[in-house]
Amino acid sequence: MPAKRRVTEDEAATSCLCCKARMAARSVTRSYDKALRSTGLRITQFTVLVAASVSGGMALGQLAEILGLERTTLSRNLSVLVKEGLIEVANLDNRTRHIVLASAGKARLQAALPVWSRAQQRLQQKLGREKWRNLQEDLTRLANAG
Repeated sequence: MPAKRRVTEDEAATSCLCCKARMAARSVTRSYDKALRSTGLRITQFTVLVAASVSGGMALGQLAEILGLERTTLSRNLSVLVKEGLIEVANLDNRTRHIVLASAGKARLQAALPVWSRAQQRLQQKLGREKWRNLQEDLTRLANAG
C-alpha cells in the first residue's frame, strides 16, 4: 500500500484551482465593470439583461440556473434592476416569478452592447484568438464539471 503523500501549504497556495479561478474571475469582472461604468451597469446586471432579452422572459429559478447563481443572489441583483425599471417581475401564480426585460431595460442593453463588445475584444486581443477560443471551451467544461 503506497504511503499517503503529505500536502503542503505551499502547494495549496500555488496550485489551488478554485483560488486561481476566483482570482481570474475577479480580474475579468473588474475589467468589464470598468468598461460598463458609463452605462450604469455592472457585468452581473448586464448578463441578467442579456438573459432576459434572449429568453423573452423566464422563471426566476430557471434564470438563476442558467446564470449559475443562487436564487437569493439573483433576487438581490434583480432588486436593483427592478428599482431602475429595467426588469419587470410578474407573478404567474402564487409560486412562480417571471422575469421580463422592460422597455427601459431594452434601451439600456442596446446602449451597453457596443461597450461590452469593446471590452470583450480588448480581452481577446490580450489573450490572442487561439487562447481565447481554448479558454472559452475550457471554462465551459469547468463550469459543467462541478
